[in-house]
Amino acid sequence: EMAGSADDLRRTMEALSHSLLFALMISYLLMAALFQSFKYPLIILFSVPLAMTGGFLGVWIGGVEFNVITMLGFVLLAGIVVNNAILLVDFTLRSVRKGVEIHEAALEAVRVRMRPIFMTSATTALGMLPLALGRGVGTELYSGLGCAVVGGLALSTIFTLIIIPLLLTTALEFRNCRMRGKTE
Repeated sequence: EMAGSADDLRRTMEALSHSLLFALMISYLLMAALFQSFKYPLIILFSVPLAMTGGFLGVWIGGVEFNVITMLGFVLLAGIVVNNAILLVDFTLRSVRKGVEIHEAALEAVRVRMRPIFMTSATTALGMLPLALGRGVGTELYSGLGCAVVGGLALSTIFTLIIIPLLLTTALEFRNCRMRGKTE
């Protein structure tokens, strides 16, 4: 049985895991209220596993220890990456409501929002880079946070621009097919 510092670390990691799930649940409910739909927030939250994969790759490539501060970086990462997907989904849905064809709306959303997405992701990643690469006394504590955020942002930014529009257009096409089926 674990005791002392090992038990404290285990309990802290469990608490942070629960915090991450709670943050995702709150984000989902807030987005569901804003979009007035339960399916669009699911599409947006699909960017989180992409970011987590990149975060784990960043921690692995950086060769840093997975600790409580690194876990805090994953919670931070989950909050950051949904913003890019929100930009794409919101722009696409607004265009579709104006009568633009679904695929054209998704392409236009990527074209128009790509620059702001790259700018915010690049500035955040570059701002965290000194934390990830920092070497010296005391930096090993926070380098996991930096590696997780930089790796997660790098991977999720690229895949968000591809996968989120694909999922959204698929969901919108499916909705249209269902509506056509009901009218016939």
